[in-house]
Amino acid sequence: MKDFAFISDFDGTLTKKDFYKIMSEAYLKEDYLPLFKAWKNGEMKDREYLSYVFNNVKRSEADIHEDILNIPFDPFAKDFIKQVKDAGGDFIVVSAGTSYYIDKIFEKHNIEGVDVYSNKGIFKDNGLYFDLDENSEFYSDRYGIDKLSVVEKLKNNYKKIFYAGDSEPDIKPALVADVVFAKGELVELLKKEKKEFIEFEDFSEVWDKLKKYLDI
Repeated sequence: MKDFAFISDFDGTLTKKDFYKIMSEAYLKEDYLPLFKAWKNGEMKDREYLSYVFNNVKRSEADIHEDILNIPFDPFAKDFIKQVKDAGGDFIVVSAGTSYYIDKIFEKHNIEGVDVYSNKGIFKDNGLYFDLDENSEFYSDRYGIDKLSVVEKLKNNYKKIFYAGDSEPDIKPALVADVVFAKGELVELLKKEKKEFIEFEDFSEVWDKLKKYLDI
């Protein structure tokens, strides 16, 4: 059993803005607002709303690649990932977005050795489409991937689990983590659950707080 893993959400946690927000605001204009409201009211599943956005951007694959490479990635994340690894830990991403763009961002920033648990995505018809395996042990009808199931399985391999996230899909995995780093709407959700957490804005703030929990 390894000492620890630092598990992080991607959109809004490792990036400054969710990719679906970037794409909807740029290419769907106000057309997305009625469905956005329906999603927020619980009338649509997360994967249904994200699919709507990604399917309808009407961009060539080259153009989408350019959009991906312009995602505002946390400038301190790469150094933080190295610090985690140098301390003997694993850095792992769990995301209800798609590995289609996550992999490209890590490649751009020369970040290697990070396991990514996310929804498979493919390009077709001038958009991105989820390619989900309903037989996967981590399948979720709502999100595509069940973050809680991923984290619970990973807990079997590590003495301590750290988790970082920013939104509602992160609440269940955060509740089973040993130590939680939170930003965005996850802060208020954790307060409601009376779960202790460490608030942060970017990864420049995390290492000094994390290492207090490590035997280094």
